[in-house]
Amino acid sequence: MKRIVSISLGSARRDYQFVANILGQQVEVRRIGTNGDSTLAATLVRDFDGKVDAIGLGGLTPVFHVGAARYPHHEALTIARQARRTPVVSGNLIKQTLDRWCVQQANLAQRGVFNYRRILVTSGIDRYALAQALAQYEAELRFADPIVHSGLPFLPMPRSMVQLDMYAATTLPITALLPYRVLHPVALGREGHDTRAERHFAWADIIAGDFAYIRRFAPQDLKNKVIVTDDPSPAEIDDLRARGASLLITLSPRLQSTDHGPSPFVTADTLEAIVVAMLECGPTPAEGDIINFIDDAEWGPEVIRLSETVEKPRFAFVIHPLSPRFIANHPRFRFTRHLPQRLVERVAAEFPPMYISKIRGIRSKATGEEIEGVLFTLGATPRELMRRDTSFTYRRLIKCARMAERMGAKLMGLGAFTSVVGDAGITVAQKSDIGITSGNSLTVAATLEAAKQAVIKMGATDLTRGKAMVVGATGSIGSVCARLLAQAIGDVVLVAPRAERLLALKKQIEDETPGARITATTSADAYLAECDLIVTTTSALSGKVINVDKLKPGAVVCDVARPPDVKKEDAARRPDVLVIESGEILLPGEPDFGFDIGLPPGTAYACLSETALLTMEHMYGDYTLGRNIDIEKAKEMYRLMKKHGLELAGLRSFDEYITDEALAEKRRLADERRRQLGLPVHAPHQDSQ
Repeated sequence: MKRIVSISLGSARRDYQFVANILGQQVEVRRIGTNGDSTLAATLVRDFDGKVDAIGLGGLTPVFHVGAARYPHHEALTIARQARRTPVVSGNLIKQTLDRWCVQQANLAQRGVFNYRRILVTSGIDRYALAQALAQYEAELRFADPIVHSGLPFLPMPRSMVQLDMYAATTLPITALLPYRVLHPVALGREGHDTRAERHFAWADIIAGDFAYIRRFAPQDLKNKVIVTDDPSPAEIDDLRARGASLLITLSPRLQSTDHGPSPFVTADTLEAIVVAMLECGPTPAEGDIINFIDDAEWGPEVIRLSETVEKPRFAFVIHPLSPRFIANHPRFRFTRHLPQRLVERVAAEFPPMYISKIRGIRSKATGEEIEGVLFTLGATPRELMRRDTSFTYRRLIKCARMAERMGAKLMGLGAFTSVVGDAGITVAQKSDIGITSGNSLTVAATLEAAKQAVIKMGATDLTRGKAMVVGATGSIGSVCARLLAQAIGDVVLVAPRAERLLALKKQIEDETPGARITATTSADAYLAECDLIVTTTSALSGKVINVDKLKPGAVVCDVARPPDVKKEDAARRPDVLVIESGEILLPGEPDFGFDIGLPPGTAYACLSETALLTMEHMYGDYTLGRNIDIEKAKEMYRLMKKHGLELAGLRSFDEYITDEALAEKRRLADERRRQLGLPVHAPHQDSQ
């Protein structure tokens, strides 16, 4: 039987001894804590020298491996050198492989668990390989080394691997000359709870590192946090559960005891001592030997769910700045407001996709289930997206889809011009493993509902006797709006630049809706004075899509485009006309987007709302794609909108809600203009009485 002992600088209250069955051999495993007494640790190393097959040093690192640099600690080296015959190990070599392997396997078991999360690593210099493994998931990192090892909360925390390397280079040569217990947070007299790092623990979604450090510095409240650590005892696991932690990921396996009773998780030095004892290879086994041993022994992490809370259904959504001023609104890029805007616009377009925030608090009224989302942004404005090759946008959206999948999303929505460029999501869907939707089906349903309400509020009494115009009629949204308006109103003017597409759409509508009066034209001007409702859905950037001076008194313009087709200064010339934005949606629950998307609290664009609505319904496949939107999907979205409690937000015009008083004034001005033109004046509107 092989015998190994772990001599730890930690508490003696956690000592254990058992026999494990490893690869068919029995290994006696023993831990002895010294309560921070390094002199006792040195004595124990001498006492066990030649009496066991390997000695592990727990909480004692003779040489820190930080990147390519090596930092010896003289006292720890002196303790290790007390053994003349038995190999002494610290676990550094096995951590290089096992920490990385455990992180990878845990991420496979809990897809996206590390992606774009806030991760606090209790000690980067102790678990450098762990830090490297976590950094590859584009997480936001903080390293608690200044507090954990030096007790100096005023020192800046390293927040990247580069900063961690710099921290190690400036501090470790000094601390190497000090007693080792200065580095160890649970040395003699420092076993109790330390509050100095609590705000950093509260900040983190994931806390990773040696359990000795977590036990000393973690606050009482660990609600919904993921713990990545090495050797918690069964009682400590129960304590994590009681404090609200959601998931435990171990960096070491649970060894199999020969009496089949529960055996504890053990630290890296213990595992490395087992490898050295069984391979009889001396204190420095080759990396290949360690890899093969881990594989043969099937060592890996345990993923233990501590909370019964079911993971919320998750979606992703992609936005982008509508103009350079939106770039300066982001806290990280405020400095760009002082730079030439065209330069900012061109440079920002080259940025890779960025994760912005988590969307919380959306709750279906039908099922009571809460869903959550993740928000991404591209750097390109509409002008940059339109002037570049479609592959430029495709590459970024496909990367967003892969990021979203790693974060646990099953569906991704395309916002603003990302749903306009190229084939409206088809290519992105083909190259993505999660569902993709442009959100245009609900956009159509919400647009027409908002338009209907606006026309009624402007005094219309019989919608079927009105006349509507769709500008951009051959586009994906415009064509469905035109087809549905033909069914509801019957008299529709189609406006688009390409005559052949107009003719095809005209014939399609006339076949679908016999008796509909359809006019097709490439210029809107000749028909503006006849139309009660104009829906603009173009991807033009000029803002000169229609001539507002020619609009019919009291007309309603529903502007679906982003950026808008109608400029505020142009609309100001016709105060008798109502210009509204496309139907925005009030999401159920208490939505928090974690970012200013340019709308009032709880309000979302219809394209984002469709993505959330499909998630509420657990419909995760591709939905609205391409230029030809299925009318039945638009109707289905309207039905699901009612089912789950999504509501149309109040009518908005140029980012402001329209009051009843403002509507009454527009109706008055419209009647006044009708009198001037010798046109019939509407009867008083019911809402104004």
